[in-house]
Order: sequence, then structure tokens, then C-alpha cells
Amino acid sequence: MGYSKKYLPLFIGLAMGAGVFLGSKLDFSNPSAKLFSYNAKKEKLNRLIDYIDYEYVDEINTDSIVDVTVNRILENLDPHSVYIPPEELEGITESMQGDFIGIGVSYYPYRDTISVINTIKGGPSEQSGIIAGDRILMVDQDTLYGERLSRDGLADKLKGELNSQIQLKVYRKGTGIFDVVVKRGRVPLKSVDASYMLKENIGYIKVNRFAETTYKEFKKALDSLQDLGAESLVVDLRDNGGGFIAPALKMADEFLKNDELIMFTKNKKGAIENNYATRNGDFEKGNVYVLINENSASASEIFAGAIQDNDRGIIVGRRSYGKGLVQREMALGDGSAIRLTISRYYTPTGRSIQKPYQNGNKEYFNEYLERYKNGELQNVDSIQVADSLKFKTPGGKTVYGGGGIIPDIFVSKDTTRVGETLNYMLRSGRMGRYIFEELDKKRAFYNKLTKDEFKQEIEIDDDFAEGFLTYTRKRGVDINLKNYRDQLKKYLKAIMAQQLFGTSEFEKIINEDDKMIQKVLSISQ
Repeated sequence: MGYSKKYLPLFIGLAMGAGVFLGSKLDFSNPSAKLFSYNAKKEKLNRLIDYIDYEYVDEINTDSIVDVTVNRILENLDPHSVYIPPEELEGITESMQGDFIGIGVSYYPYRDTISVINTIKGGPSEQSGIIAGDRILMVDQDTLYGERLSRDGLADKLKGELNSQIQLKVYRKGTGIFDVVVKRGRVPLKSVDASYMLKENIGYIKVNRFAETTYKEFKKALDSLQDLGAESLVVDLRDNGGGFIAPALKMADEFLKNDELIMFTKNKKGAIENNYATRNGDFEKGNVYVLINENSASASEIFAGAIQDNDRGIIVGRRSYGKGLVQREMALGDGSAIRLTISRYYTPTGRSIQKPYQNGNKEYFNEYLERYKNGELQNVDSIQVADSLKFKTPGGKTVYGGGGIIPDIFVSKDTTRVGETLNYMLRSGRMGRYIFEELDKKRAFYNKLTKDEFKQEIEIDDDFAEGFLTYTRKRGVDINLKNYRDQLKKYLKAIMAQQLFGTSEFEKIINEDDKMIQKVLSISQ
């Protein structure tokens, strides 16, 4: 920590004063921010920090003191007001901007080399001739093979200035070792995972987060689907934890009529800011289905709430997370920042969907376990609602506030131990490593396959599935998949498609027998 734990109680005792100290460190270049006038308490804390810095008998890392104090203050405000240290801020900013400067490869630190899973279509590496299965041995003069290099450490080596060149030494089976020069470029971080036609008149778009580029990606996908004849649309927001509000508002505007309320916010002074739809919507008449689950939060809930409260579409799935607080990121001047809650948002009918957090952050973030225990992931009747939080939409539909968006049509979750374990393997990367090794055995063959050839020719048989189970047993995971063998095969093929062709092909395979998708198709007849 940089200082002895015996001093911690002393510094935590400064927390209340440090709350004022925070104000003096904020970057108020934001035009909406207000300047603070001179404050004696603030000056008092500044002097105390200086005395500790220059006069205290032992060496103390006062930066660590401030970091600990800031964290403790924010923890006692609400679960979503957080401190972001300098070493994390850059990565978070990149993720929300929607791109970064790099060479455009997905990779594994595999055995003793950096192995390319795939290249970003149209990105710098693909243009330079790098293909899936290549091993990156050296970056400029730095040797990578044989080293235990963290993903962050490797990413730092691959990033750089726009259009700057990087020299790679690469090994390829059947070719040997060769040098290649790659010019760094903008690498997109896609927030639209998939966009395709479910059937002749129903389009599907999956959005994984709300970043700066999300609306642009979504609009491009929407236009393409409409050109293909989409008269109805499925917007999949499952496991979308939110992000920026502005893209969610623009997305909702595509479906709502001019002057229909999307949402409104209210701050500590009671000031209300309304957000209305404009005349710019391009999908104001077709059927809309929004898929949500227990991990759909924040901006996802704003979008789903706007569709539901305006009687514009049907919400399908399970009760969403329940985050109704709005944060603003504020720089602290040393490369760190705080994300501070500045207001609450409300859906068009006036409901807040923020779940309670009075019992502390631990209970708040573990609320999923309560949903699991009380049975609401399997049965809609187990969802606890309060009559005092009942609202009516213009069409007369009853909706509730107080903890997430409750879907119009409920679809249960597979909460069996085997089902949860299999889903974890799908999302955690365990299947990905096995698939990579299998693809690597016949890399030249697989790299030449087209999407259509893959769909028609590649089948996951029992031996392939058993190979994966043997692979996991050797790594300490032994599960009985007697009743899940077909699902396992589908997951393995989906991961294979993802590594060969990208996320959209993964989603197509996973969705073939997805319960929520099947529910939408059944009610859209």
C-alpha cells in the first residue's frame, strides 16, 4: 500500500474533510460544472496533507492516503459513484470511445508464444498479410516468445501513434519465420455484435454496450436490414451493462414519434431535464421486440423503458438489473477520475427503476443471488413488485418501478448447475482455447473455408465433443453433460465460427434454438 496499516484509522478519519478536498481537485472544464469558492475546511485539509508530506516522522505515500480516502467516500454515496485510478482510465476511455490505435488482431498468449486468433476485417494486420494461427515472436526489437507477458503488457507494445510502423517477426506453419511491417491504425471496438435477418421480414441486432460509436453502428445495421425487407425488428440488449446515455436516446428516437418522451432526469435541486423523440425516426411503424435479462442495465434500461412506456414494442426476457442513476466522469488532475452520480433518470411514465442500495454495496451487487433463491429467474410470479410503484402507460398497460424493467413476456433462465457451468465455459474462454488448438491442427484447411462452406460441411460430432470434455477434465473441471450434449456441440461450433468469421456468425449459431428468439418468432406469426 505504501504506508503502514497502523496509520489507516487516522487517515480514514479524514474522510469527511476529504469530501470537500475532492471539490478542489476536480477538473471543471466541463461547461455545466460550477466553480467552488474559497472554503476554510478545504484549505485546512490541504495544509494537513502538506504537514504529513514534509514534517511527519515516517515516509508516507500521501497519494495513497488520498486514493484510500476517495474510495471510502464514494463507497458511502451509492454503488455507482466510483474512483478510476490512472492505470485503468485509459482502457475504460478506449472502450467507450469505440476504437483505439493498434494493429487489429485478437490473440492468445498460447504456450510460449503470442498466437493470432483472427484479424480485424480491413484492419492493419489483415492488410499486411497476417492470418489466424500466426505466432508473433518479436515486436520491433522485443522478444515475446518464452516470456510470461500479460495481455496489458503486450497491448502496450502493439499500441502506438496513428500511422506509426511496427516490425513483427512472425512464425507460420508451413512457411517458417518471416518479417512483416504493420502500420498502426484505428481499430474499432464494435458495440453491435450481430445484425442479420431471423426470417424473411424480421431483422435482429445485438448491442453489447453503449459507446460513442454505438448509434452509428446501430443505424448502419438498421438501414441494411430495412433494405433486406425487415418489417419487424428484434433489439437484443441481453448482458448489455449500459454506458453512455446519448446513443440510447438516439436509438430510441428511431422507433418513437416526434415529441414522445424518451426519459427525463432529476438532480438534487429538483431540476428536470426531458428528452423527447424527434421527426428523424426511420422505424416508427414496424413491430419492435426488445430482449433483456438480469444483466441489462443503465442505458439498456433507458431504451427498454422508452419502448415499453410508449406502448411502442414488446419487452421479452427477465427483469433487468435496476440501475436508474446517472453518472458524470470528472477528472482529478493526476490522470485519475471519479464517476459521480449527478441525477436520477425516470422512464416516460415517471417510474424510477433504480433498485434499493441502502443496505450497502455488497448486498446491492449480490442481489442476483436473491433473484436466484426466490425463484424469479424461473417464474414471473416470483418477481416482487409494490403497488405503490405501479404506473400506467398511455395504452393502459401496467408497469412497475423500484428495481428494473419487468418484461411484458417472461422467459425463464436455465439455472441448473450443468446449464450454468456450460454457459460459463462458453463465455469465459475455456471453449475458445480448445477450439483454437483444434483449428490449429488443420489451419490451412480452416482458413480457406467460406461461411457457406463452414455451415454446410463442418459438423461437431461426438468424438469432437468428448475431446473437449477430456480437455476440461485435465484442467480440473468434470461435468456430466448427459442431457446437454447437443447444446455443447452447438456451443463448440459457435466458438469455431467466431474464431474463423467473427462475432456475428457466433450469434447466428447460438440463436438458432435460443428461447427468447423462439418466443419472439412464435408471437410474431
